[in-house]
Amino acid sequence: MAGDGARGITRRQLGRGTLALGGAVALAALPVDPAAAAPQDGGRTTLRRGSPRRAGLLGEHLDRLVTDAETFLGPSPKHPWYAGAVLLAGRGGTVALHRPIGMAVRYRAYDEETDTGVEFPADQQIPMAEDTVFDLASVSKLFTSVLAVQQIERGRLELEATVASYLPDFGRAGKQAVTIRQLLTHTSGFRAWIPLYKAPTYEEKLRLIFDEAPVSPPGSAYLYSDLNLISLQLVLEKVTGRTLDALLHDEITGPLGMRHTRYNPPASWKPRIAATEDARLPWSGLDRGLVWGEVHDENAFSLGGVAGHAGVFSTAWDLAVLGRTLLNGGGYGRARILRPESVELMFTDFNTAFPGDEHGLGFELYQHWYMGAMATPRTAGHTGFTGTALVLDPTTDSFLVVLGNSVHPVRSWRSGSAPRVAAANHLARAVPVRPARGRTAWFSGMASSATATLALPALDTSPGGARLSCALWWDTEPRSDVLALEATADGGATWQPVPFSTEPRRGEAEPHPSGTVTGWSGRVWHALTADLPAARGLVVRWRYATDRLYVGRGAYVDGVRVESADGVLFDEAQPADRARVEARGWVPSAD
Repeated sequence: MAGDGARGITRRQLGRGTLALGGAVALAALPVDPAAAAPQDGGRTTLRRGSPRRAGLLGEHLDRLVTDAETFLGPSPKHPWYAGAVLLAGRGGTVALHRPIGMAVRYRAYDEETDTGVEFPADQQIPMAEDTVFDLASVSKLFTSVLAVQQIERGRLELEATVASYLPDFGRAGKQAVTIRQLLTHTSGFRAWIPLYKAPTYEEKLRLIFDEAPVSPPGSAYLYSDLNLISLQLVLEKVTGRTLDALLHDEITGPLGMRHTRYNPPASWKPRIAATEDARLPWSGLDRGLVWGEVHDENAFSLGGVAGHAGVFSTAWDLAVLGRTLLNGGGYGRARILRPESVELMFTDFNTAFPGDEHGLGFELYQHWYMGAMATPRTAGHTGFTGTALVLDPTTDSFLVVLGNSVHPVRSWRSGSAPRVAAANHLARAVPVRPARGRTAWFSGMASSATATLALPALDTSPGGARLSCALWWDTEPRSDVLALEATADGGATWQPVPFSTEPRRGEAEPHPSGTVTGWSGRVWHALTADLPAARGLVVRWRYATDRLYVGRGAYVDGVRVESADGVLFDEAQPADRARVEARGWVPSAD
């Protein structure tokens, strides 16, 4: 149901390179980014349970992740966002958090007249467990995408080949130019969804897809559509001669040992499966009653439970194995399902023409609306309508799984993605940012709808030539949340921007003539320098302002120093000078 990319090569050039090798992936010319670099053990890291410290995470923030997640078991704002969830978070090869909360099965029905859930008797309700199996909904798209990239790697698919070259009937109704890449990046022009379940036979369902006309010219716009991955399923089954469920087992779950991941789970699994919705008209397309142990998505159900866009069931641990495999560069233990270059394709933005809709092959990228402060141009993930999410941050080598049954007992009880955002914010905060110079650095915090200021004492820069220097680290929601350097010479009646430049340890200096930064800085410290205006009582401050929706990891300032030709005017390394800093919303942090 329904910005910043890799540098030095365009998506179209990348596709041409793929075609030149008959479908094999060749990315040797790409700069090395965190996702492309395999771990030092050769990309074979496997998961183990361990402490937050062993994972390089701050335990207090993982504790808050759980505490916040539990609040959504209550009114959010009127009804629970989910009946229960399983939370998993880790870094490197260590799973530092694996916690079930709430109920896997609570309601036997939904009462439309009273807008309440009709609960099972207490002895028939089932609490969440670490190994509870979930209907992943659209997170299933990631498995289909991995299978497609495998076939690109093996030369059976070409990224820029047309879908019609594999499925001639697909070319009807103006779709003859749609490519495999456009299916994977949701730029084919398909509308979001059509009710395939209303067609009585499989052949008529296919006819609806083949006769569907694009709502925009292929490649001209981004529009998320289930039809893209259903079409990709048809291509995969055609070129391999195997059904999608067989491909899933043979190419992904079997090699990786994901024993609890499959389409159409057997009846014996039912007591371990989280229930979904009391599916009845008019809110559901099909009148099925309580859906429990079968796929929730109507179209996937009508396709026999096996579909490219939905239908995979899995556990938090199994999903973390998939995430760890991709963060490893495609290998896990003794198994390898993709080459590192192929994983790079999945974590590279192909939608640079559509800012805000960054997308790799199958994976969504840089989406604060559910990735929260974990979002970077390299962060990859996906959500599912039933309340599921997977987020992978190659920059910090961290991973997050949130599996909830948020349509239990009915889909209308939840809206938005607040539990996912909250969990991602806490995991992002759990990754420490070490001070650049001293024992602590000033931290802006991560509050939304907030303004935090960090002001130096009034300085006499009237002789001229004063210069400010410090270390700066920032990661904010692009454009919406801004960190500004400002100065006042009239006691704060007016503030003027102070242009500055920043330079990472490995990289070139970048000017910021507006006196502001926003977005992602690469999770590295930058050396900042700024020429200050001449004034007898100049006050310089950092101002960090956030909007009401989402936040990044925040901002850090360390080692502030102001010098002039006459000497040092301010030095944060001196306790007396540091004590004169006025911090509103900023706090000293040692992480």
